[in-house]
Amino acid sequence: EWLSKGHGEYREIPSERDFFQEVKESKKVVCHFYRDTTFRCKILDRHLVILSKKHLETKFLKLNVEKAPFLCERLRIKVIPTLALVKDGKTQDYVVGFTDLGNTDDFTTETLEWRLGCSDILNYSGNLMEPPFQSQKKFGTNFTKLEKKTIRGKKYDSDSDDD
Repeated sequence: EWLSKGHGEYREIPSERDFFQEVKESKKVVCHFYRDTTFRCKILDRHLVILSKKHLETKFLKLNVEKAPFLCERLRIKVIPTLALVKDGKTQDYVVGFTDLGNTDDFTTETLEWRLGCSDILNYSGNLMEPPFQSQKKFGTNFTKLEKKTIRGKKYDSDSDDD
């Protein structure tokens, strides 16, 4: 049933009108709003091709923003690439740029899969509480223990109460 509705492949839709038709047909849709001249869109395309074959429960589409000015304005899409995550005909969430994917161009397909799983747009089998990019330890925040300081502390108190 899913395959007959266009699931299992990552394909381009020609117009805004087609977007609304596709979203009506399927329960879960990921739509990549892209521009040919944007390098990062090609990176995202590579990962979405893999995920479209793996997650048949979700329909994966792409739409050129230059062909969809009305839709981009309505969905408030300003950063390219943006993934619109549509569930039951309503836009639930967005993946804007690569910020949610570890803020790097060489994120893994698993990282994108995890992020889409967090929005329940595909069935993610891993632990949603642990992003895959945290285990790579390439980036992340290292917190150092800071010594506590108070404004009126006893540590450097030179005054004497015995005056």
